[in-house]
Amino acid sequence: MNIKIIAVGKLREEGFRLAMEEYSKRLGAYCSFSVLEIPAKSIKDDALAEKYMEEEAQKIFSLIKHDTYVITLEIKGKNLSSEEFAQKINDISKEGKREIAFLIGGANGLSRTICERADYKLSFSKMTFPHQLARVMLVEQIYRAMKILANEPYHK
Repeated sequence: MNIKIIAVGKLREEGFRLAMEEYSKRLGAYCSFSVLEIPAKSIKDDALAEKYMEEEAQKIFSLIKHDTYVITLEIKGKNLSSEEFAQKINDISKEGKREIAFLIGGANGLSRTICERADYKLSFSKMTFPHQLARVMLVEQIYRAMKILANEPYHK
């Protein structure tokens, strides 16, 4: 299984970068894993936010194949337990999908066209988290899911 995170913006804080590196390294034992970053634009005019999100969407679309299973992180997405998340990844694999792309938007979120392309919408909470933290939370949950699916200790 090939799993990738496509995120708008760079990880700037060292602690977040170190956590991503550690979990990325750990995931290598279970799947092919990568993180792709789309440059974020500084938006000073809210009226331009939709335009910039569409530009980001086009860059994201260029990084996913037509048969990639796309999961967007959205506040209005579905909340899953760690076990349910692991089962979701397992189900996707059993459907014959070889690649899952998790999409994390920038400060303004994801464009409507990206959200419409999603095969599944996932939410960690109704709360809003910084995008850098959401990325670390996601990679940790992917790692936890791999450990659950392999019946290895870590989960509890």
